[in-house]
Amino acid sequence: MRIISGELKGRRLMTPSDNRVRPTTDKVKEAVFSMIAGYLYESIVIDLFSGTGSLGLEAISRGANKVYFVDSDRRSISIIRENINHCKVEDRTVVLHADYASAISKIDDKADVIILDPPYSSGYITKSIKIIQEQGLLAEDGIIVAEHAVTEELPEEISGLQIYKFKKYGKINISIYKVQEALL
Repeated sequence: MRIISGELKGRRLMTPSDNRVRPTTDKVKEAVFSMIAGYLYESIVIDLFSGTGSLGLEAISRGANKVYFVDSDRRSISIIRENINHCKVEDRTVVLHADYASAISKIDDKADVIILDPPYSSGYITKSIKIIQEQGLLAEDGIIVAEHAVTEELPEEISGLQIYKFKKYGKINISIYKVQEALL
């Protein structure tokens, strides 16, 4: 696994030796970041189910000012920290070892981009979006990017957010949510 584009392009990232984390493929990562390119420059990003941190590090490489990496697994947190250190971007990151719900309440910054890539079919995407909206964590013109299995159908609207863009890549769907008023 590697950083695809930007200032960190080509950096190899550590991955776990087992299958407990499902890294986003380069093809899907490239597609996602092409879809959200206009939101990244000088942004605040939250990578809520970070795994290896590859999506958050890709966001930094493409211009994000600050990325929050969140994961509840101790081994994933260790890999995320190693990848951050390898990329030498410690000053642009915050790592939170917590479950998604408690992490959301610990973040004070409003996020321009929130990335949700939880275990497939876990129901965490809908739950996360509801908590994000309750806590007022998303910036006024921010977006939420959700990666999910094609078998997991997400609602068109959740807590005042509506699907803004949708793409299918094999067995993976990408749904991007935005505040409904911002779509007008």
